[in-house]
Amino acid sequence: MDNALDRRQFITSLTQVLGTSALLNTPFLSQAQPASRNNAALTVGQVMNLILKSIPGAPFPKTVDTLKSGSESQPVTGIVSTMFATAEVIEKAAAAGANFIIVHEPTFYNHADETDWLKGNEVLRYKQDLLNKHGIAVWRFHDYWHSHRPDGIAKGMLSTLQWEKYSDTGNPLLLTMPSTPLQQIIGHVKQKLDIKMVRVIGNTNQVCRRVLLLPGASGGRNQIRAIAEAKPDVVLCGESSEWETPEYVRDARRQGQQLSLVLLGHIMSEAAGMEWLVTWLKPQVPGIKVSYIPSGNPFTYV
Repeated sequence: MDNALDRRQFITSLTQVLGTSALLNTPFLSQAQPASRNNAALTVGQVMNLILKSIPGAPFPKTVDTLKSGSESQPVTGIVSTMFATAEVIEKAAAAGANFIIVHEPTFYNHADETDWLKGNEVLRYKQDLLNKHGIAVWRFHDYWHSHRPDGIAKGMLSTLQWEKYSDTGNPLLLTMPSTPLQQIIGHVKQKLDIKMVRVIGNTNQVCRRVLLLPGASGGRNQIRAIAEAKPDVVLCGESSEWETPEYVRDARRQGQQLSLVLLGHIMSEAAGMEWLVTWLKPQVPGIKVSYIPSGNPFTYV
């Protein structure tokens, strides 16, 4: 406070000597205050709070979207969006000069990121040491991103697939498309979402108009209820336990329904939503580099 007072007194005195016009044309004074505001680095906590202002009902009393490493008080040098904070993503973020990673999925191998059950585990220690070494904060952005309007994951998926024009206003994940063979739909999705292989229940020659998107893994009961309500020709699902939705679809087909199921894989069905986060976030944090680093699909197929 004393420094601010001294500064005001100094500027007042100088104004009297030089005159207002001369003062405004003195570069180090006319530029100093705005430059100070513009160059002040946002902290991790400030970026989190800025994001939460856009989420209805946030902050939630119970959520898995917590800080997994780092501190809310650390200044942000750069932001990376990704699905998983893999060791490779951490190293790439550090190399890019970023110290804040926003992830959609867990960092420590379970939904709540609990680590007490991994006490002494060398893989856990390796990852924590890597994060500490580079001073990186990791924040999970799952519940909040799905609660954004529109749902951030669904928005990114629809945008990448270029299917927004087919989306139902009441249910954005239900699409009414021109009649299209399922094989053609599958080819389009694989190409746009960078998916190497899918699993299918149904007839790939089937002509489809109603397409239900269920990215991620919402659980068998939710998936089956959504199918029963929407009555789609095909469901493009991220992930499902084999004894739940796939068995429902198999019985539905035996009953006579023209219903197909395509399993895209959890990661690649939602990754486009985390890539879209970059577009959404950039204008809100001017001066901070925001980028997307894909964590990719860990599987190979043999």
